[in-house]
Amino acid sequence: MNRGTLLLFAVAVLIGLPLIVVALSLLNPQWDTLQHLWQTVIPEYIGHSVILLFAVGTGVTLLGVSTAWCISQYDFPGWRWLSWALLLPLAMPAYITAYTYTGLLDYAGPVQGLLRDIFSVNIGEYWFPQIRSLNGAIFVLCIVLYPYVYLITRSAFMQQSTTAFESAKTLGASSLRSFWRVALPLARPAIATGVTLALMETLADYGTMEYFGVTVFTTGIFRTWYGIGDAQGALQLSALLLVFVIILIMVERYSRRRARFYQQRSATQPPQRRPLSGWRAALASLVCWLPVVLGFIIPATQLLWWSVQKSEIWQQSEFWVLTFNTLWLGLLAALITVALALWLAYGRRSHPTRPLRAAISLAGMGYAIPGIVIAVGLLSPLAWLDNQIIATSEWIFDFNPGLLFSGTVIALLFAYSVRFLSVSLQTVNSGLEQITPQMDDTARTLGASGKRILWRVHLPLLRSPLLAALILVLVDVMKELPATLVLRPFDFNTLAVRAFEMASDERLADAGPPALMIVAVGLIPVIMLSRALRSKTLKTGE
Repeated sequence: MNRGTLLLFAVAVLIGLPLIVVALSLLNPQWDTLQHLWQTVIPEYIGHSVILLFAVGTGVTLLGVSTAWCISQYDFPGWRWLSWALLLPLAMPAYITAYTYTGLLDYAGPVQGLLRDIFSVNIGEYWFPQIRSLNGAIFVLCIVLYPYVYLITRSAFMQQSTTAFESAKTLGASSLRSFWRVALPLARPAIATGVTLALMETLADYGTMEYFGVTVFTTGIFRTWYGIGDAQGALQLSALLLVFVIILIMVERYSRRRARFYQQRSATQPPQRRPLSGWRAALASLVCWLPVVLGFIIPATQLLWWSVQKSEIWQQSEFWVLTFNTLWLGLLAALITVALALWLAYGRRSHPTRPLRAAISLAGMGYAIPGIVIAVGLLSPLAWLDNQIIATSEWIFDFNPGLLFSGTVIALLFAYSVRFLSVSLQTVNSGLEQITPQMDDTARTLGASGKRILWRVHLPLLRSPLLAALILVLVDVMKELPATLVLRPFDFNTLAVRAFEMASDERLADAGPPALMIVAVGLIPVIMLSRALRSKTLKTGE
């Protein structure tokens, strides 16, 4: 390795440091801590996690596959609008959706109030499902996370050849049987990928679980760290959660390996959308409208109503300070993350050695790891580094510089870079793949150095991917809650933290304006994604 490659390798390993710290804690188990956790909380965490994974997996599969099939195969009133509207719940963080449904369905909300007025009953004299429960968490996660399955499965359905369906029909198969025996097996790898993404988000969720009082690993890690002050216990729980995530990744890869279906592209014909009318059109519309209404329209309407009720918050300087904090933190994190992604991706392209590829793959795993795990894995080495600096400074200069890394914005930016590097890395990689290696070779024959090729050839061609990566990371940072809660400096808040604090204090209406601001910014990548899908659809004539 030359000096540049060695530096790239070191940076990639440094970004993967929190994962290494958490993984290494498995090699040095504290049996007393583990025994105590196993006797008290771990069985409950595992039980709730397994129920959540099974129920959310089933829910997002039903919602995502059914809507993807209707949109990709049928022509019914509103399908063009619904094709992108089904992505809107992606802009709504799960914890914000949880706040809105609690405001609507809790005993003090308008729904139960209306029922009490209509039927003249009092609280305690009727049964109503509790939204702040495990079932409520499953409902919220399903209506927020199904777009992962919808987006990938819809693309898979649209790439399937109509020849296969026509062959099935000539063999006497009905439309329903063709769907079960032909379309669904062909789309199984895509469905598995979408469901895995949704389940990773389920395991990573903290805000919804904490607010609904559902005890899972993320809430347990937070309570063990802050409530009990047991750093080793938090690390051990993080390691167990990391095992769950690794199992999910392995299951998804194993599923794809066992389900490789190939289509002869030469035999592929453009899919013909079949027109629907009557009750069939009404049923398809209902199937597609229901998740949009539940996952976006109702929560967004509730947020708008709270924002109008609390209109004075928009005029408070504190609110705009929070907005400013969130935006500059997000922008700075996005710039750092995208710059790192560009450097690593270009380095891997220029020096594709096996150790460097492995180190960059490790650095790109952060998006699959819950934010709370990254935060816990980062705090230990940063706290150790701070202690070493303080001890050295006191020994040499008799001066205590205080905490330079842990509990500062530096720790937050580090955690965001670890968590969201994968988002920008994939975007930059896809842009680099569009630039042929022959262009690099031509520039080298003209005497251009590697830096000059990057600056004069690649950067102008990568403007769109870099901009997309910047926006995606900015929005993800704005929505990120657990890592921000753990690592933020003292007396430093963001919109996500303020919305969480207000909801935790049962001041749901006060949580409306910051939550609405997060959702408004979160709509930007959804609109970009919708435009990209529409452009692709027009190009392919589908």
